[in-house]
Amino acid sequence: MSPEKHVVIIGAGPAGLTAAYELDKHGIKTTVLEADAEYVGGIARTAMHNGYRFDIGGHRFFSKSQEVEDLWTEILGDELVVRPRLSRIYYRGKFFAYPLKAFNALANIGLVEATRCLLSYAWARIRPVPNPRNLEDWVRNQFGHRLYSMFFKTYTEKVWGISTKELSADWAAQRIKGLDMWALIRTALMPWRSRVRSRGDEVIKTLIDEFRYPRRGPGQMWERVRDVLEAHGHRVLLGQRVEALAHVPGRVLSVSAGGTEYAGTDFISTMPMRDLVRAMWPPLPDDVVAAAEALQYRDFLTVVLMVRRPDLFPDNWIYIHDPEVKVGRVQNFKNWSPDMVPDAATSCVGLEYFCFEGDGLWTSSDSDLVELGTREMARLGLVDPADVFDGCVVRQPKAYPVYDDAYIDNVETIRAHLAERMPNLHLVGRNGMHHYNNQDHSMMTALIAARRIATGSALDPWKVNTDAEYHEGAVAGERDLSGRLVPTAVTE
Repeated sequence: MSPEKHVVIIGAGPAGLTAAYELDKHGIKTTVLEADAEYVGGIARTAMHNGYRFDIGGHRFFSKSQEVEDLWTEILGDELVVRPRLSRIYYRGKFFAYPLKAFNALANIGLVEATRCLLSYAWARIRPVPNPRNLEDWVRNQFGHRLYSMFFKTYTEKVWGISTKELSADWAAQRIKGLDMWALIRTALMPWRSRVRSRGDEVIKTLIDEFRYPRRGPGQMWERVRDVLEAHGHRVLLGQRVEALAHVPGRVLSVSAGGTEYAGTDFISTMPMRDLVRAMWPPLPDDVVAAAEALQYRDFLTVVLMVRRPDLFPDNWIYIHDPEVKVGRVQNFKNWSPDMVPDAATSCVGLEYFCFEGDGLWTSSDSDLVELGTREMARLGLVDPADVFDGCVVRQPKAYPVYDDAYIDNVETIRAHLAERMPNLHLVGRNGMHHYNNQDHSMMTALIAARRIATGSALDPWKVNTDAEYHEGAVAGERDLSGRLVPTAVTE
């Protein structure tokens, strides 16, 4: 291992462990500090209860980045299984196929309502909201107000806990990128075209019909990375919640966690940006602190139910748009992989409730939440309460960075200060960059940060887009300072 460098990495989620895995290939010593006392993987971990395994939110292994796909294969090989994707929307007591299918949609909403939706869409195209700033206006321009009200408003407000008028249009542009009304119509009318494409023949990530998945859940991927790192002499330390980062002009010196100080030459942070600024010692300037304190997060919890039925419903997950129940999404873990349950005669489902840390849902007892979940599954017609024989609750703080009107300016204030004053501190991952991204995007930001440290690469993690593609000047075949090819062969 290189005697010159020692990288301290905050967080053992996909970004932190990917960075450590890449640095190991360059012979650089790493120490990974994870606040969770039991699991690695962060929000992509696989938790367990009485032999049942369950995902924290559902993690498809699909990426436009071939490098990320190859990395997954390198780590797990044949333990990655190919799974069919089926998800539906529950609305007004009916299930809508997603992606939309013409006859299914017409049968559910009727010809009259379908005509109204098309007319609403036509009106939105004729009279769009100029320069949409919030999510409501952006989606209304793309789909029309009627479809927005049916398939976006209720679910989105469940997820974020605020009006769609308070959410930045950036969120919609990022998460619904590539979809438009005509793409959905083509998908509905021509279902044999299983891979809908748009914008230069790119696969629309939302509509893929199959994906890879670790046989025993996404945590299997990150448990394997941890084992490789430890076998190569690196430390992955659990139960190490960061208390402080000591810094002097020009660099970070050390991280204090669990009562121990960890010195290093370079540091990678995946912890929430707000918490990172709070941990800096001495404190950062007032404007940077104010920007960090203004950042908001949405939390969620999963109510896990074990059910005495071999089959419940065919979906991997269902979006619940019904405002009469609190649950936002339902995962059927057995349909992600049969090995998620220890008994083939049973099933395991996860009900996702979006909340704020400390609110009524968050502070409810586990038994009350299991009772709520059982009751709501019965109301949706998905599970008979008499078949539920066990349950548990997993709470996930800071699951989603909130995109409000001011978040871009606040993130830039923090990023610019740290880049100028502490160039040996690198921010990666969803919470590290306050960027609502997927696992593959987080991994790509980590790969780039690790190569900056190891080789002096000029690539910038902030120039990775939400499809795990590097852009802004990256061209096919271009090489960075290390001589490696740019992580993607396309330009955004």
